[in-house]
Amino acid sequence: MPVKQASGRVTLTHAKGSSVELLLYGATVVSWKAGTITEPQPIERLFVSSKAAVDGSKPVRGGIPVIFPCFGPPSHPEHMKLAQHGFARNEVWKFDSIVMDNDQGVSVRLTLEPTAGITARYDKPFHLAYVVTLAEHQISTDLHVTNTSTSTAYPPDNLEFQALFHNYIRAPANDVLVFPLQNKSYFDKTEASEEARNKSKVEARAGVDVRQFTDSVYEDAGGKYEVTWPGGGVEITVRELKDVVIWNPQQAAGAKMGDMEDGGWERYVCVEPGHVRGFAKVEPGKTWIGQQVISVIHHERRINQL
Repeated sequence: MPVKQASGRVTLTHAKGSSVELLLYGATVVSWKAGTITEPQPIERLFVSSKAAVDGSKPVRGGIPVIFPCFGPPSHPEHMKLAQHGFARNEVWKFDSIVMDNDQGVSVRLTLEPTAGITARYDKPFHLAYVVTLAEHQISTDLHVTNTSTSTAYPPDNLEFQALFHNYIRAPANDVLVFPLQNKSYFDKTEASEEARNKSKVEARAGVDVRQFTDSVYEDAGGKYEVTWPGGGVEITVRELKDVVIWNPQQAAGAKMGDMEDGGWERYVCVEPGHVRGFAKVEPGKTWIGQQVISVIHHERRINQL
């Protein structure tokens, strides 16, 4: 069967051998295995720390956590009771349906609606649907955010939120480069002072590396990224996710994380498309859809202009 459910986990399998596993907890994708045209044997494309909690006790350190309705510490007045990165990544989602199951791919939909626990911290009406689609050489994740308010008042009862896919791409961190972010504006969250963290910089590098502790938020970043390393890489294309975060804690910060395996920071780069500078807005009865497609790069391509 292309779709299996067991013990809070959903497994998608493609006819050509690629696969995806996701948890109902947090709707977190915890495995994506795919090969290439020249090397068709599927290999793991995502990093999950061997110390990550996958029992629902805390958000998963790795895979593709879903961030909603705030990124980082809450800054919107309606989000102030929420923890960092909101609640989507540590709530149990409902398996809704199989969306597609054919030779092209297999796709499932999970949903999340307000619970008593969510409403105590966040009282806006909403409906989330998360569609994960597996093809032979790619995975796509689509977050549908619906404002279920029935208010007809003016100004409208808009749903204002941030959303992000926190991709942990399995890669040799010291050799990885991310393109094309040259000349894009970004905010460096590793700076010591709040003033410096909120000051825009301009990216000078043709290829962005993470050899040092990196936590950069690129604004209006273009929507198409290549993450490459010697012998491999992935391409990420997005819709309605105007920003991208590049993150790797390196040893300086990684060693302080209780759920990070020893040296784990050497085995991934986080390339995280999102709407995190400012807020997306959805009017009552409307739906916003943010999408990413991650595709395996079949032939090595790197730019030597560093």
